[in-house]
Amino acid sequence: MTTNKTYIIAEAGVNHNGDINLAKKLIEAAADAGADAVKFQTFKADLLVSPQAIKAEYQQKTTDASESQYEMLKKLELDKNAHEILIDHCRKFNIQFLSTPFDNESAELLSAVFDLPFIKIPSGEITNAPLLLKIAQTGKPVILSTGMSTLGEIEDALGVLAFGYLKECTPSLHAFRKVLFSDEGQVLLKKKVSLLHCTTEYPAPVAEVNLKAMDTLVNAFGLPVGFSDHTNGIAIALAAVARGASILEKHFTLNKSLPGPDHKASLEPTEFKEMVSSIRQIEKAIGTGHKLPSPSEIKNIAIARKSLVASCRIEIGERLSSEKITAKRPCNGISPMHFMDISEHKAHKSFEKDELITWKNLI
Repeated sequence: MTTNKTYIIAEAGVNHNGDINLAKKLIEAAADAGADAVKFQTFKADLLVSPQAIKAEYQQKTTDASESQYEMLKKLELDKNAHEILIDHCRKFNIQFLSTPFDNESAELLSAVFDLPFIKIPSGEITNAPLLLKIAQTGKPVILSTGMSTLGEIEDALGVLAFGYLKECTPSLHAFRKVLFSDEGQVLLKKKVSLLHCTTEYPAPVAEVNLKAMDTLVNAFGLPVGFSDHTNGIAIALAAVARGASILEKHFTLNKSLPGPDHKASLEPTEFKEMVSSIRQIEKAIGTGHKLPSPSEIKNIAIARKSLVASCRIEIGERLSSEKITAKRPCNGISPMHFMDISEHKAHKSFEKDELITWKNLI
């Protein structure tokens, strides 16, 4: 997915805390902040984790440490009816509803039932070949997050997606890798897949962000590349856009002090709005890359640059030696670039000190 501007996704995720009214308020705040889309998460805890799965370290700090990951996620599920309500609310506020599926049933719900324009695949699912295959077989464009991944793992994931888009039979890792480098597979990947560089930690340490990896992804795969930002604040997000991120995803909450796993690593509405405004300014500042005087600069050329003038009185017929000319503002005569050439000429008239020298008054 590519656009002429950075596509900004407000990652509401599970920051609705299982409350549909809080989710609706997140949609309204994301729209007001200027986000292009607001993204939730679609999963069934029974299909996502086993009851014994432990929580991540950051989740243990931000939620009840005694509950399992399953218990935490069970409270954060959004059912089909909740999706319908939130999608309708997004329409009212003119913002795109998105969600990330974590299982095949959820992928089917988002693609076939709700017909979302594209599917976001989270970093944790990049090695989940069955889910990648299911999503690709829907034909939907994909945004693939690459946190925790090596180039080889990303390559294999892209192979699965290419295989699914081509609707090939008899899947295998060998078949995925073969299709990846086929002409048909490459055409479909370039048409349908964007990558997000990501550091999967909450919050992500700035020293581990490695924004240069965005360049590596572009060079390796030739696909649009964006950034899923888990750092605190907005500085790194702005740097990513300045480096060419075509998509920017950032966690979003109404209040960082709310209970829940992701609130503390999210932006509040005023911060998100500032980020969006700054990104739009950066987009304008990036420009075309052509090095020419800008329209606003042209009027300053005559003021800032210099012309050749007499550094002392010069008599008629006198040769203009380098000791008798100098460069001073304004720029309304002969450019100082001709300083070395002008000594070949004589004065056709007399010049007073600081008087502008013009070609028509030289012989």
